[in-house]
Order: sequence, then structure tokens, then C-alpha cells
Amino acid sequence: QVQLVESGGGLVQAGGSLRLSCAASGRTFSGGAMGWFRQAPGKERKFVAAITWTGDSTYDLDSVKGRFTISRDNAKNTVYLQMTSLKPEDTAVYYCAAQFDKYGSTWYRTAGAWDYWGQGTQVTVSS
Repeated sequence: QVQLVESGGGLVQAGGSLRLSCAASGRTFSGGAMGWFRQAPGKERKFVAAITWTGDSTYDLDSVKGRFTISRDNAKNTVYLQMTSLKPEDTAVYYCAAQFDKYGSTWYRTAGAWDYWGQGTQVTVSS
């Protein structure tokens, strides 16, 4: 049973920073990718970033434009999302996702392609 547990969300002022963490248990992260999505109220869940076991990262450049950095610690089976220069429009519930059996990156943006999800962590950016 794979479990993903996010932490690190909270309330921050515009221009501030937060670091989200996602700890995976139940399976060793040795293939596929782990990623982050976000969902604002009344909107669909959208891809933010993903990283493979070997450290290759992909971002939704339109939304993060160099402000967010995804990283991972294989020894801890944990993925991080460092968010800087936060804007009110970054306010959303941020979800960690994992997929251990797919390769390449063409499927990243499709929420249904990810097998495992965390419970979400709220990020609120005040203006």
C-alpha cells in the first residue's frame, strides 16, 4: 500500500516562500516519477512539476516560470517543492502524486495517469 503524505503548506504573504514535502511509503521510489499538482477552488487539478528517479525535472513553465523548484531525496523517499516569489494566484491545495510504472514525460500533465495521490496541503498567499 503506497502512501504519500504532504506537509509544509500554510499562509504566507505575497513574495514569500514555502517548501512542501511529500514522503512516500510502501514502495521504494525507483522508477517512474513523483510530482506536484495544485487545485484552486472551483478549478481543475493542474500539473505543476515532476521529477524522475534519476533527477530529471519538468515544470509547467506558464505557472511557475522559474519560481518553483522540485527536488528529491531518494534515501528518504521524499520529494520537495520549493516555492519562492509566491503570488496570490498560487493559492490552492497542492497534491503530491506518484507513478512508478510509466516512463518518459508525455503523461505528466494528465492527472489520471498518476496512480497515487496524497491528501493535499493548503497553500494560501495573501496580497
